Amino acid sequence: MAVTIFTQTSCTSSKKALQWLKENNISFTEKRITSDQLTLSEFKLILSMTEDGTDEIISTNSKDFKNLNCDINQLSIQELYDIVKDHPKMLRSPILVDEKRLQVGYNDMDIRRFIPRKVRAYELYEMQRLSLEG
Repeated sequence: MAVTIFTQTSCTSSKKALQWLKENNISFTEKRITSDQLTLSEFKLILSMTEDGTDEIISTNSKDFKNLNCDINQLSIQELYDIVKDHPKMLRSPILVDEKRLQVGYNDMDIRRFIPRKVRAYELYEMQRLSLEG
């Protein structure tokens, strides 16, 4: 399961997520959305995996978003993609995605979902074993 992480330069959360992936030996591909343009298929994949649609991936506090002065909920996917392509900093970051999971932003607990299930099961077993011994 390869993880793709969409990052932004100078983003502390992106740096934390990258560091966590390295420390946990999770294979990943980094794509900097400010220099490597997000493709339409990548955008559609991310959007399709959200629970809250654009609210989950668009930073409404960003300067780029505030300067748009339009209702993004009224846009087609193609129109929204064109805007995001021109203003990538309006996306929240990091965005981590694999075949089954999506995470927007960095959270110490939530990012663990990218650890393979077998490894998580083993870690749980070990913690339970140690708690019974102690």
